Amino acid sequence: MTSPDRAPPTFIARWDLDKTYLRTDFETFRDLLRTALERPDQKRTVPGAASLLRELSAAGGQIHILSGSPRQMRGRIEEKLRLDGARFDSLTLKPNLENMLRLRLRALRDQLGYKLPALLHSRAQHPADGPSLPEVLLGDDAEADAFVYSLYADLCAGLVPPETLERVLELGHAYKDNVDEAVRLARSLKPTPCVRRILIHLERQSPPSRFAAYGPRVTPFYNYLQAALVLAEDALLPAGGVVRVAAEMVLDHRFDPDGLARSYLELKRRGCVRGDLVPALRQAIEHLAEASRFPAQQEVSAMCDLLEQQLPTIPPAPGVEEQGRDYLALVVNHNPRKKRKK
Repeated sequence: MTSPDRAPPTFIARWDLDKTYLRTDFETFRDLLRTALERPDQKRTVPGAASLLRELSAAGGQIHILSGSPRQMRGRIEEKLRLDGARFDSLTLKPNLENMLRLRLRALRDQLGYKLPALLHSRAQHPADGPSLPEVLLGDDAEADAFVYSLYADLCAGLVPPETLERVLELGHAYKDNVDEAVRLARSLKPTPCVRRILIHLERQSPPSRFAAYGPRVTPFYNYLQAALVLAEDALLPAGGVVRVAAEMVLDHRFDPDGLARSYLELKRRGCVRGDLVPALRQAIEHLAEASRFPAQQEVSAMCDLLEQQLPTIPPAPGVEEQGRDYLALVVNHNPRKKRKK
């Protein structure tokens, strides 16, 4: 957990857990059972996720983890995060046992009726007259994160009327008490465009175009170096944090300079980044090399060499205008898991 003597946060990072931070399988009941019985040291972290979470915390981020994992796994999840050196400010888990006892079977897999009220409740804890901290939200393409996060962001900004929210949740088959809670919380918020970026880990290798309907605020990414690069251009992560994430990808996950460089180039081709970080990355590499031993210095420096050569050759991507989202239309296919089962 976060130490009470930390400096006041400068932004909020909201993380999903399964398939965003942890490499979790839950396609079948057997998968769910195996996941529940895994020891903390057996749980696998998505490459680079722990490094980025640590860097965001060090950069002044207030870390809130919201997971669909059952509350009975809290001890094991907290121990896993501790083993990864990850600090967090809150950990919200799903009341699956309570749902089963109440025969709320839809709720066992429902993300919209669970996550949206939880996000709104967390946001409602901020004083209405206090500073509005920018937010970044991290999820994956396995379930409904892009839809839920976008709806949450537009609710915070005051762009979705309560009547529309109620209808969206009804169409999403949320339970009545979850609908009422979400509408109540949404009405209580002071409209603030607080969500700066929504990052979606392409765990299922979904085409990035699948998320075009949510606008440029939603950025799909293939690996956590890409997420770090986007956040650095958003001024939420220092260049040194990007370099350390890149170093972990080299040391622990066998990335070579070409793989590192292609991560940035692919984002530039999609128009997700400007591509102007290389000078800051070089400066961070020099600083880290002077301050301490930097085992991946050669590979990360070679990445910068490749980027200096190739970034100027990429033509600007077509601009994408920010447009309103039709959540009444989007909710029909908001959960890819349910869509696959039809």
